[in-house]
Amino acid sequence: MSEQDLYLRQVEKVANSGVLHSSESLRRLLRYLARHALTHPGSPLKEYQIATEEFGRPPEFDPAVDSMVRVQVGRLRSKIAEYYATEGAEDPIRLEVPKGTYTLAFRHRESEVHTRPSEPVTPEAHHVSPAAVPRAWIVAVTALSVLLAVTLAALYFTRRGASAANPANEQIAPPALRAFWKPFLIGPEEPWVVFSNAAFIGRPETGMRYFNSARDPKNAVWDHYTGVGEVLAVHNLDLVFGSLHRNLRVKRGSLFSLDDAQNNNLIFVGSPSENLTLLEIPGSHEFVFQRVDSGPRKGDLAVANIHPLPGEAKFYLASLSSSPLTEDFAVIAFGPGLNPAHSVLIIAGTTTFGTQGAVEYVCRQDAVEQLLRRLSVSHSGDLKPFEALLHVKVAKGVPVESELISLRKLASP
Repeated sequence: MSEQDLYLRQVEKVANSGVLHSSESLRRLLRYLARHALTHPGSPLKEYQIATEEFGRPPEFDPAVDSMVRVQVGRLRSKIAEYYATEGAEDPIRLEVPKGTYTLAFRHRESEVHTRPSEPVTPEAHHVSPAAVPRAWIVAVTALSVLLAVTLAALYFTRRGASAANPANEQIAPPALRAFWKPFLIGPEEPWVVFSNAAFIGRPETGMRYFNSARDPKNAVWDHYTGVGEVLAVHNLDLVFGSLHRNLRVKRGSLFSLDDAQNNNLIFVGSPSENLTLLEIPGSHEFVFQRVDSGPRKGDLAVANIHPLPGEAKFYLASLSSSPLTEDFAVIAFGPGLNPAHSVLIIAGTTTFGTQGAVEYVCRQDAVEQLLRRLSVSHSGDLKPFEALLHVKVAKGVPVESELISLRKLASP
């Protein structure tokens, strides 16, 4: 078997490993980098080339505005390192994407251990033979290792003893929260939290406004802002998932791709007016965000009630923009994603404070218990698709109360 065949076999082994099995976008990226490395040896890859050839970005793609390639390559670099730290620890061939480049490198494991005297030894590619290390250093390193192990063990048992003495130190989510968030605890991959990330023109010191594609140049876009409510919402979600002993992966909406939507459980934070990715995936159907097209509130964002029940309004709008914000309305929508094996939860208000109030609602035990009762879901049952409408009261820029005012149970797919 040729060396190139060995490299390709290793690429497939990593691509089909447990660390990458649920991320099709990273698997495709790995294979793309491998093809380029083997067919164009010594030719470096550029961001623009990867974006247009692999990710289908248009010719006007600007790496200074869209950091998608850097993010994806960084994720792949981390996954490869995770693979070789676990199931691939004994593999004879190692893959890596050196930092500062986008070129895949292949290294033979034995070359990391054995070096010829005439070759320079570099810390990136080789390990120093133990025979070359003075005995005093070996003794010192061994002593330090033992000391470190003793220290870590002491810390572990100290923390364990503290937890045993005070069970409150152990964060454990109540049954209602475990039942509600159960769909996002399934599988090895952490759920994604995708927060709204509107495109702005201008600078904070001179004034900013929303980007208008019809008249504004794309190279002037600032896409790294989000609302106060979204920031606090992500913090609340992190606390809840910490009590569920699960990590979250957080991503701004402008960097999110449909491939991510196919391969992950998703929690969208923020309305589609700013979280534009929501416009491209199945979203809410009963409570829909729309701009008012006539009347005194023309242009304002509202929640449209598609099938209003007796006593319900057709549209729900936040306080007038010309007056202090005292109320907002928010949607909570749960259902299957583009890939039915995964779940999607949309939590969004018409303003950033409505979004914050809605996220706080699904992070509170009493509120979730009420929601589960209305959905007829027990703590041991499975959450079914639904859409809920909340009325959020706001005081001085802080959501102080969120009330469930309407609920729709949806048919399971």
